[in-house]
Amino acid sequence: MLLMTTGAAVLRLAVPGSQLADTKDQVSVDVELVIAVDVSYSIELHELAVQREGYAQAIVSKEFLQALKTGPNRKLAVTYFEWSASSDQRIIIPWRVIDGPETADAVAREIMKTPVRQGSSTSIAINFNFAMPLFNKNPYRGLRRVIDISGDGPNNNGAPVTGARDAALERGITINGLPIMMENSSYSIMNIDNLDLYYEDCVIGGPGSFVVSIKHRNDFTEAIRAKLILEIAGQTTEPRITPVVQSDPRVPCLIGEKISQEHQWRR
Repeated sequence: MLLMTTGAAVLRLAVPGSQLADTKDQVSVDVELVIAVDVSYSIELHELAVQREGYAQAIVSKEFLQALKTGPNRKLAVTYFEWSASSDQRIIIPWRVIDGPETADAVAREIMKTPVRQGSSTSIAINFNFAMPLFNKNPYRGLRRVIDISGDGPNNNGAPVTGARDAALERGITINGLPIMMENSSYSIMNIDNLDLYYEDCVIGGPGSFVVSIKHRNDFTEAIRAKLILEIAGQTTEPRITPVVQSDPRVPCLIGEKISQEHQWRR
């Protein structure tokens, strides 16, 4: 089952590209895309392999390559890193341009050749702080800047997620989410119901931001492909700008921290 939603997120007004400098030396692309992939211990090793394979297959798919042609520059810049705890971020693919089948194949091969690893806790917040300097170091200039973040649980390590999210939005960055909501995880204590709503209200933000949820293992490739196509083509169901003020989130944004503290106290 593939679930796609574009519910409103809690955040400040963000203007795409508001922080982009006009530099002669930069190559123009349609999107600067940071892919942040969860490798925390709550995701089983075989699921980590399937997740990585899903990104590799999506990047070389004909649908993705066709969507790439819809932009004015017909290319995007992408970097791919894996994350878990606040001290664990590892860049797998430094900035690369994808402008057709050959460059897409090269990125996909590079993703697949790196050994699969498993991290520890879940620090969603640190990924935004880690990703923002990556945009500044990027030699390519995009019309949009996007962080694509996957995860199977709420933030439970490091700083609270909302402050880091807000800082990214203030820089004109859009955040999209890929919540992994499969059951029977080997470490289910940190799992929460309605992870998709948590992502909508506490994680994503920016004009046109959206969530694509995965509820079954067979959905990985399809969901990742759909998400990447939306990101490079900018084809969301409605052009949404996040409001300055909104009612309380449907899932508490500190729920992960609360569960983690309760678990440690019981031990």
